[in-house]
Formats: sequence, C-alpha cells, structure tokens
Amino acid sequence: MKLSILKEFFAGFLRTRAMTRHFRRLALLDAFKSVTVTRDMPPALAQTLLAASRSETSTLFEQLRSHRDGLTETEAETIRDRVGLNEVQQEKPLPWWLHLWHSYKNPFNLLLTVLAGISWYTEDIKATFVISTMVVLSTLLRFVQESRSNRAADKLKEMVSNTATVLRRDPAQEAADEARRFFDVQLHPKGPRKTEVPIKQLVPGDVVLLAAGDMIPGDSRVLAAKDLFVSQAAMTGESLPVEKFVGQRAASVTNALELDNILFMGTNVVSGSATALVVATGNHTYFGALAERVTTTDRRQTAFQTGVNKVSWLLIRFMLVMSPLVLLLNGFTKGDWLEAFLFALSIAVGLTPEMLPMIVTSTLAKGAVTMSRRKVIVKRLDAIQNFGAMDVLCADKTGTLTQDKIFLERHTDVFGEESDTVFEYAFLNSYYQTGLKNLLDVAVLEHFEVHKELEVATAFRKVDEIPFDFARRRMSVVVAEHDEHHLVICKGAVEEILAVCSRVQHGQGVEPLSPELLSRIRAVTAALNEDGLRVVAVASKELQPLKEVYGVADESDLTLMGYIAFLDPPKESTAPALKALAAHGVAVKILTGDNDLVTAKICREVGLPVDHVLLGGEIEGMTDRQLAEAAERHNIFARLTPAHKERIVQALRGRGHVVGFMGDGINDAAALRAADIGISVDTAVDIAKEAADIILLEKSLMVLEDGVVEGRKTFANMLKYIKMTASSNFGNVFSVLIASAFLPFLPMLPLQLLVQNLLYDISQIAIPFDNVDEELLGKPQRWNPDDIGRFMIFFGPVSSIFDIATYGVMWFVFSANTGGAQTLFQSGWFVEGLLSQTLIVHMIRTRKIPFIQSRAGWPLLAMTSMIMVIGIFLPMGPFAHYLRLQALPPLYFVFLVVILLGYMALTQAMKRFYERRFGWQ
Repeated sequence: MKLSILKEFFAGFLRTRAMTRHFRRLALLDAFKSVTVTRDMPPALAQTLLAASRSETSTLFEQLRSHRDGLTETEAETIRDRVGLNEVQQEKPLPWWLHLWHSYKNPFNLLLTVLAGISWYTEDIKATFVISTMVVLSTLLRFVQESRSNRAADKLKEMVSNTATVLRRDPAQEAADEARRFFDVQLHPKGPRKTEVPIKQLVPGDVVLLAAGDMIPGDSRVLAAKDLFVSQAAMTGESLPVEKFVGQRAASVTNALELDNILFMGTNVVSGSATALVVATGNHTYFGALAERVTTTDRRQTAFQTGVNKVSWLLIRFMLVMSPLVLLLNGFTKGDWLEAFLFALSIAVGLTPEMLPMIVTSTLAKGAVTMSRRKVIVKRLDAIQNFGAMDVLCADKTGTLTQDKIFLERHTDVFGEESDTVFEYAFLNSYYQTGLKNLLDVAVLEHFEVHKELEVATAFRKVDEIPFDFARRRMSVVVAEHDEHHLVICKGAVEEILAVCSRVQHGQGVEPLSPELLSRIRAVTAALNEDGLRVVAVASKELQPLKEVYGVADESDLTLMGYIAFLDPPKESTAPALKALAAHGVAVKILTGDNDLVTAKICREVGLPVDHVLLGGEIEGMTDRQLAEAAERHNIFARLTPAHKERIVQALRGRGHVVGFMGDGINDAAALRAADIGISVDTAVDIAKEAADIILLEKSLMVLEDGVVEGRKTFANMLKYIKMTASSNFGNVFSVLIASAFLPFLPMLPLQLLVQNLLYDISQIAIPFDNVDEELLGKPQRWNPDDIGRFMIFFGPVSSIFDIATYGVMWFVFSANTGGAQTLFQSGWFVEGLLSQTLIVHMIRTRKIPFIQSRAGWPLLAMTSMIMVIGIFLPMGPFAHYLRLQALPPLYFVFLVVILLGYMALTQAMKRFYERRFGWQ
C-alpha cells in the first residue's frame, strides 16, 4: 500500500518536473525562430549544427531534453505544439482570379479597355465589340495555357517517403529512472518501441532509425552508424555519396556542410544504417532556409517582360501624341468636333497594336505546345521567348554534363599501367562481400558484366570476410583457389591500404615498399586524382589454408597490386549539344558544388575551355563588381554554395546577359529563381521544380538546344508583328495628317478605319505559324525599343508616299475632290490602304526578297490572300452601303497594281539600305 502511494506521489512529482524541463527546452528552441538567411546558411542554424557536431551525445541529449530511447508521445506532442510541424514552406499557387488578373494586366490590355470604354460611352458599339473581343481572347488564351502547364507540372511532383522510423520511449521509463535515482525503487517499464511516424510529425529531440533508401527527415546528429553513405548531391552538388561517422574527424571544420556527423534534411541514405538525433526540423533546417529564401522572394522582372513593356510604352506614347494632333487638325479644318473626336478615337485604336497581347500569347502558346511534344513542360509562357534571348546558360555538372552514375574508368598496376589482374582481384572483393554493396562495388560488378570474358569467379570459393569499418576504411575477403591456398584481397582508401602493405607487385615480380617507391606511388595516385578520378587501392596476400576464420590482424604484410579508379562520365550527347549551343550564340558556364579537379576533367572531355576554375572560397571574398568581372571571364565554378550560384547568376544579369540556369537540387533553387529562365527536370526536388519556369522530362542539353531554336522562332514572329504594325500605323497616321490638312472631308470615316484595322489585324493571326529565316535563329535575340522606333520612322513614310499617290489618282484622275464624291475617294484609299498594309506583312517578315527567296508559312499566305480578296469585295459587293463605300471603276485597279508594285520595289530597296546601315533583327 505504501509502495503504491509512493508511486502515485512520485509520478505526480515527475509530471511537474517534466513540464518544467519541456518549457526550458522550448526556450532553447526559440533561437531557431530567429533564423535569417545569409549568403550560405542562417548563422543561428550553422552555430546549432556546429555545436551539435562537437558536443558529447550525453550533453546534446540533455540540451534537447531527450533520451537515447527517444521521446514519449506526450513529450513529442508538447514540442510539436510549440515549434510546429516538420514542413518546409512552399510557393503557393495563385488563386484562379489572381492568375486571371495577371494574365490580363499589361499596358496594351489596359489601354484597350479604356478605349473600349470611351467607344461604349460614345455609343460606338461596333468599335466596343471589336476592341473588347481582342482583350478577352488574349487574356483567356494566356490564362488557359498557363493553367494547363501548371497542372501538368504539379502532376510531375513525385511522392517521397512520408514516414520515418523513430524510437518512442515508454512514459513510465522516466518515472523508473527517477525512482531508482532518488528512492532506490526498482520499476520495470517496457523498453523503447520502434514506430513509423509521418515525417511532418517529427520534432527536435526525436531519435530516428535510418536504412538504405530513407530520406533524412530533419537536420540530425549521427549517434550510431554502420557503413553509412549519404547522397548529398541535391544539397551540395557532390556526385559521389559521402561517408558519415559518429564523430567529427577534423576539429577545424567551420563549414557546417562539411561536418562528418551531421545529416541534412532532404538528403538520402545510399547504403548502410544509422541512428540519429533530430536537432532541427521544418523551416529551421538548412533545406527550410533555402526553401524560404526561394518562396518569399519576389521574382525579378525577366528580360522578356522588360522588353515587352518598353516596346508597349513606346507605341503608347506615340499614340498619345498623334491622336490629339489628328483631333485638333480635323476639328479646326472641318469644324465638326464630334466627327473629329470619333475619327481621332479610331486613329487611337488603329495606332494601338491591339493584337499584340493576343499575338504574343498565341505565339508563346504555340511554342509551348511544340515544346511539349519534345518532352518539355513550359510552366510560364514568357520562358519560351527567354529561351531565344538567352546568351548564357549556367548548368550544374552532375546529371547535366555527366550521366549521374559512377563507372569504373581505369584499373591499373602501381605505376599506372592497365592491369586486368587488378580488376580481377577488385571484382572478387566486390563479388564476395556480403551486405549492401556501395556504388563503387556496383560499378565494379557492372564493369564485369560488360567484360564477361573475365570469368574469374568460377575458380574461387569464399572462405571469410573482414567487413568494412570507417576506422580502417578498407574491407577484405578471403577466397580459396581450388582449395590450394587462401587469398586475402583487401580494397580501400589509398593511404589506409599503404599502411598495411610491405611489398609492391611490379610486373611478375615483387619489390619491397621503399620510401622512393612510396613517393612514386603517391605521384601516380595524385595524377589520377587530378584527372578527376576517385582512386581505390587493391592489395593481396597468399596464405596457407590452415584456418577458416580471419580478422583485422590478417590485414598486414600485404602486397599492393594497383588501383581501380572511378568517374561519373559525360553523356555522349553533351559535347555535340555544347557545340550546337555555341553555334547558336549561347555560352555555357558550369556552376557546381562538386570537386574542382573532377569538374575540370569532365569539362575538358566535353570540349569546354578550362583556363581557371573559380572556387567558392575565392567568390566569398569578392565584391559584387569583382564577381561580375570574374563571372564574365571564367566558365567553370566549383565548390559553390547555393548563395554563390545565386550571386553569379545575378552578376551575369547585371552585365546585360539573359541568363538561363539549369539545376535539380535543393542547392539550385535560389539560382533558378534569380535567372531569366529557370530550367529543372521532372526528377528534381519539389523546391527546384517550383522555382523553375520550364521542366524537362529528359535531362539533356540537346532538348535545351531545341528550346533555344523554338524561342527564337517565337521572338522573330512576335517582332514581325510589332515591326509591321508600328511602321504601317505610323505611315497611316502620316497619311491622315497630310489628308486632313488639305482635304475638305475626312480621308476615311471612323467606321471604315475600324473595319480596315480589324481586317488587317485578322490577316496577322497566322503569324505564330509563319516560317522563320535560318539566319535569324543563329544568335540571341532581344527587344530593342530604339531599333523598333527607328524602323517605324524609317519604313512608315514609305507607305505614305504611295498613299499620297493614291490621293492624287483619286483627286485628279477620278475627280473625287468634292464633298459629294468623298465616298469614291474613301473607297479608293480603303482598298489601297488595306492591300498595302497586308503586303507589308510579306515585305517586312524577311530581309530577303519575299515570295522568291523566302516564303511565308501557308497559314499566313492563306490568311493574307483571303483578307485582300475581302478588301476588294467590300466596296464592290452588296455590303458597300453599310460601310458607306462604293464600287470602283476598272481603271482604278490598273493604277492600284502599279502603286502596289512600286511600293514593294521601294520597300525592298529600303530594306537593303537599312540592313547595311543598322542590321536586321
């Protein structure tokens, strides 16, 4: 009875004590809440991880108020209520109404909406309908296409492991510990149990059990490990898995990413097993800090958006100047201010390239559809044109240049000469070892599958094995050859193997391992390392078959046989893809977190010039200006942190480059967002895919070359429309101003001007499907408002010359020089103006001779031909009176042919002069 009362009292005492501990611990965790992103890692997080790495495990458990047997359910829930779920912040998709608004808002749509409102107010219903239709079509087309692309991108998000194995302590265990400590009472609670917990439920202080294939659920300290290899490629860019240990080997490490006993959330276990203590979760991890940096930073305006806005405002300013001029001129000369206002409003609509948003969107949408057939999903339509404008592509090495797979590259004797014997011994070691084989063993076995003539395994029988451990950094197998003798084959790190060798195999003989020979061996292995190879040494020893059990003591007095060297080799398509990108004016720069020697080796193999590899440590001390100059000069950057990659991208953009960035890891997300065009792959981490503009279903530079060409076609077709519209509209206004000054009537009625403008716009709907001259695809293309303004002023008056010629023909030849004959005059200029505007589509779409040296795509040919026929039919057919037009005499068409031929000849001559003087884009 006394014992039960004592237990109840003691349990209550412990609950109070435990709550006090929890709140003290949570005060410690409040430090995590103050994380701020720096160039590399939040300082608070870096200090936390460094302290966790250096602390004794008992001290760390005490600081986190945890236990080797894990937390209890109650403890975990209390902490979770305080620190939140183990979730990383992600970019939330826009609600449909906000996405629709973003699809609508651009300078032209806003201006057209104002003009439509004015037209409605003045009861010009036809103009209101035409303008409103253009705005609605443009907005909906962009909204629907981007929505489809985003849905497709969302489907690509792969499901990752969503549970973790944790230790849960029996709640009575703490009571038992305190009872034994204070009251010498022996209680017998149950031991810790393993339980699967959703990753988002994990909290700091949880003890997790890890095995091959598991994702690290939070930043953690290793408590116990067996043959633990972790892939940190998504975090640091290292192509090979890294070994993780219980203790930190080098005490001088200050970079948290280089800690041997810290595991990072989002990385994964390649082989081995471990027990780890979670020290940070959710947004307080390194993964979370990177994600927060990406998702909370507003996207910078891309080169495409900047260019479109500049061109838009150029044309809008022109319209705002010319429309009032037309209003004032017609108002004072004709005296009818209402008619003058309606005419000026029609001029404003005519000067506004109202089809631009629709042409841009449909051209980009057509490019997106074309790219989807090539295994590319375009999340943001603007990215298509940025492909075409891109002149610098920054890419990661692993998986982009290389195959992202380890291969056995060389097997040599101790002096670097090819040796099949060394490979046979390495194969026996990898073949007979038990347990999960690491990537190097897999590469050896796969190399054997390719070279099956080396059927060595049939002659041997396994006797025993001396497993790998991280203290020795080597492992051995013992095999018997026809039971005549036992052969110890040891494989491991070069220095560790040399430590247990006393002899060296040289040809058919054996030599003692002298200091001179040791120096030569180290020179050979150093040369292999400089070639970017990971070197593993192979040694052996023959023994009499006197026993069946062997141990570490038998790894002595070995003979060094040679080395096996591994590499993540380049893809076969990499070199031709780089050559094709260079031919299209795109410079490729490699930004990787991997080793500089490995990176330089791969770059040399694929044909990238290697003068100097700029390291992350050098970048850290540079100012932004110094970095911009260095980024311009150098092509290869290694040992980079995510912040370094982002700075390099921003530095290149600051120097006027249109920058693309291709990456798939957590460490690439910030740079993806900073670039003009972010490119990722479907197997990338979610954060990288969210930051990207384009997702590749195949990680290949050849696909990027296709994207560059498609982007340039898209840009060329958009630029055609702008040049055609700007020059044609300028010519029309110039003609209107001249006519308004000298004619006693309006040169064209507002309704006629709107119909002519509508027909002209319809003729250009097929521009997205037009052919593009090859020479326009060979170099990056960009928006140049100054060039467009110059082009408009240069070619606009050319059409005015022939408009004035038409005025003369109508005035003098057909006597349409009075108010009673104004319908004939207006009909004549309506037809000539529409046909000359339609012909300009073919004249300006190419610098070559149209119809002969360069033909338009059949959709554009068909559309322009149809509009020309309609333009002639309207004054000649039954609908003429609706538009206040009249039939034209046959002689008019003779003059029309002469005028149009003269217009084409002069335009072609001006094109050649313009190209020689200013170039042709």
